[in-house]
Amino acid sequence: MLILSRKPDESIIIADTITVKVVSIDKGVVKLGIDAPHNIRVLRSELIRAVEDANKEASAGSGDTSLLQQLVHKLKL
Repeated sequence: MLILSRKPDESIIIADTITVKVVSIDKGVVKLGIDAPHNIRVLRSELIRAVEDANKEASAGSGDTSLLQQLVHKLKL
């Protein structure tokens, strides 16, 4: 893993086609802007984990849909 320090308005370029820019830093929250070609998926890792967990729960046949409902709510935000 490469670890870099960046300041607001500084960016990094990945594979000549993806730019990640620090948009702002406020109260410990870093906002990033990501510019990537349309054929590259950019997803938040916590949503991927939530979908994986929901899929595991659904395949176990528990019938509890609360995790899936939470995921749907997060995706709407």
